[in-house]
Amino acid sequence: MIEPKFFYDLALEHGTDFFAGVPDSLLKNFCAYITDNAPAEKHIISANEGSATALAAGYHFSTGKIPLIYMQNSGEGNMVNPLLSLADPDVYSVPMLILIGWRGEPGVHDEPQHVKQGKVTCDLLDAMKVPYQILSANPEDLEKQFDEAYSCIHKNSAPYAFVIRKDTFAAYTLKNNETVFGTMSREEAIEKIMLLADKKAAFISTTGMASRELYELREKHGMKHEKDFLTVGSMGHASQIALAIAMQKLDRKIFCIDGDGATIMQMGGLATIGTRAPKNLVHIVLNNGAHDSVGGQPTVARKIDLCGIAKSCGYENVKKVETLDELENSLLNLENKLTFIEVIVKKGARKDLGRPKTTPIENKEAFMKFLQEA
Repeated sequence: MIEPKFFYDLALEHGTDFFAGVPDSLLKNFCAYITDNAPAEKHIISANEGSATALAAGYHFSTGKIPLIYMQNSGEGNMVNPLLSLADPDVYSVPMLILIGWRGEPGVHDEPQHVKQGKVTCDLLDAMKVPYQILSANPEDLEKQFDEAYSCIHKNSAPYAFVIRKDTFAAYTLKNNETVFGTMSREEAIEKIMLLADKKAAFISTTGMASRELYELREKHGMKHEKDFLTVGSMGHASQIALAIAMQKLDRKIFCIDGDGATIMQMGGLATIGTRAPKNLVHIVLNNGAHDSVGGQPTVARKIDLCGIAKSCGYENVKKVETLDELENSLLNLENKLTFIEVIVKKGARKDLGRPKTTPIENKEAFMKFLQEA
């Protein structure tokens, strides 16, 4: 395994001292080390992977140095446009090192949403003509790989990628773990929302822990799962799925259970929802100020006014709640208006939290059947 410090120090030795990206479970130990050791002005946890690419370009333009960006392979799609229309040698020719966590690597068991991404991770890099290596977990190989990567970066003034397999990085515990206020857990909040919703209500839950918790809460209460669409991939897009459903199913309450990191990742969606303003949509953002599913790295959600943003985008009924009683009161007094509820929750999840036992196709088919019922 590679010690995060060893990798970080090698990057510094090669002139890379700026880091930006979206945390990933396979990179969480390295991401945690950066968070603890990189100066604040040299590390930005970005809204999405495309933003990280642009941040890297800006840093290079202002310093002439080679930046590093990091992401899960699911973020390759967000990176494609700025990588090809900004950083590519045919455009502005921006040198950078890209770390990509290889979820769904063929032959390695993973969750269904990662299978296709895993199959095409390297193919996408080939299609974009981005040279890459699969990073060795042997520290003795690392210096040679770094030399080859930076030689290529300098020669072509272009991006180069390291694809990171599971368990490549050794364990590292985040020391700069900010205390985040919260009187209730995310699971407690979801349970309250689920139990107070009417029988015809449909749920669209965001990727990560929230969908897993919703699934297990249905099991806990002896309920079936047909009312829930679990957006296990496509981070940031649950709200747009919910919007389209709400506009077609005006006779039902549609609950979008969103996360703060996901909301920030695709914040433009708030403007689309607000201008369409379906009165049956309840958009709930569970804000723990962290990318909880991939190591607990911080988001900026506790430092901005999400309710103010929602209101300015056109949401008619906007509330912020910090206790279960406040959440219950808001849900029991829902108006027939487009609603945004920011729910302040604690970081963390149960250690024994399971995963959905149904396939994505089974989930979709049961959900569609439920929506067609009178």
